Order: sequence, then structure tokens, then C-alpha cells
Amino acid sequence: MFILLSGKNRYKDIQFHRIISLQSVTFAVIMEMKVNDNELGIIRLLTHPRATRYTVKVVNGKVTGTMPPYGDWQTLLRLINENKTRLQQLVVQRALPLLDEQTQLRTRTFSLHIIRHSQPRFMMSLKEDQLNIACPPDTDFTDSETQHTLRRMLQAALRHEARRLLPSRLKELATLHGFTYKNLKIQSSKGRWGSCSSGGNINLSLNLMLLPAHLADYVMLHELCHTVEMNHGEHFWQLMDNVTNGQAKSLRKELTGFSKFITFVT
Repeated sequence: MFILLSGKNRYKDIQFHRIISLQSVTFAVIMEMKVNDNELGIIRLLTHPRATRYTVKVVNGKVTGTMPPYGDWQTLLRLINENKTRLQQLVVQRALPLLDEQTQLRTRTFSLHIIRHSQPRFMMSLKEDQLNIACPPDTDFTDSETQHTLRRMLQAALRHEARRLLPSRLKELATLHGFTYKNLKIQSSKGRWGSCSSGGNINLSLNLMLLPAHLADYVMLHELCHTVEMNHGEHFWQLMDNVTNGQAKSLRKELTGFSKFITFVT
């Protein structure tokens, strides 16, 4: 529901959500509030049962503030206001790139082409080395729903290709270097290229399809090494050097230059 605040509060359009979960006999209440700021756009504020302090972060150009249960909304808003200059910079730096007819994106297996067509709905086709996304003739590429639709389609194509290629390549690398793992999942991880649990289960991001083949191999080898050594200590990097011909650190440095490409689909 929307509540209009009176008095001096400068945030007028407020949306509250309450989520209640039952665990044994304990109720955990998560409250969420959205406010519209002229400079920062829509700000998401929420309480979290595990939060112990007030925090503010910017993800994909959106500001989120978190506070402990039964914290004070005004204190959280004041923290945001006091850091507004820095937050504005981060919003610009971390905003999602606009997907439109001028977008040029080459993945491991296809090039993205966004076009308009005469049909009233969005359509996509992945043939050989080209992903075509056809948009209605009156498409507004600045609209958030349009961007969500385009990213969802791009993500679907990347997931299809990741599931087609990554499992066999991971198995091949494991066999070549004598590693074993239990299960593999392909996920749309926003902050990681991959991960490995202590039980030997590996998760790989579908965004690996945005990397050159040798860097995708580096990520998979990184997770395979974690099946032997869970931390990033000296033994881990010795393992990595063994399986990358001594290039572990240089490959890691090269990989950091590709982190921006994750924002195309998150």
C-alpha cells in the first residue's frame, strides 16, 4: 500500500511490504520500504533479521539500505542523505548498460543483435552464431520493463549455451588434472564467476559464456582446485600454477578486466 507522509519528510511515495516467516515458535519480520529520491531514483530500504548495523550499498545502479529489526527508518534515510554525493557517483558508475539497437556484444558462441520488427511482441532466435532479439516497432528502450525483457532473453540464450558446453568442459579438465567433484550447477550468479562447496559441489555462472575460452577454463580450474584446497593460501596457488603452467596470477589479473561484462545480464 502507499502511505503519504506528512510533516517535513521529503520522501512522499512510500511502499511498505511485510514478510513473516515461522521457524519453530519464532517470528521473523522483514519490513521493506521504497522511496523515490530526485537524485538517486528508487531507493530500497529494508530490515533484515541478521543485520546488526545500518548499511547502504549500490548494486546495478540501485541504492539499497539495510538496518537491524526494529531499527529507525529516519536514521537510515539520514545515513543515505549524508552520503548522497558518493552514492550518486556509485549509481552512475554501477548502472546497468542500456540494451538497444546500438548494443554490440560478442559472447563465446554468438553475437547479439537487437532489432525492431512489425510484430507487437518481443521474439528471439538463436541460430548458429547469432542471437536476434526482435522488438515491437514502438519499443521504448529506456523503459525499465523493456530492459528487463531484453536481459531475460539474453540470459536465456547464455544459459542454453552454458548448459551445452560447460559440463563437458569441466569434466574434461577434471579428468586431465586428476580432480573429482560431485555435482555441477549452472546459475545466474551476480557477483561470482563460480564457487565450490566443501562437499565438492561446483557452481558455475552462465556469464562464463561472456569470457574467452582460456579464462573460462581458468575459472573452472580455480573451482576444481577448491575441491582439494578450500582456502586461497599458498598451497592453493601452487595447485593453480601446476594446472595453468605457472600463469595463475596473470590469468587472475586478466579476468578482473572482464567483470564489467556481468552487468549485461544481471
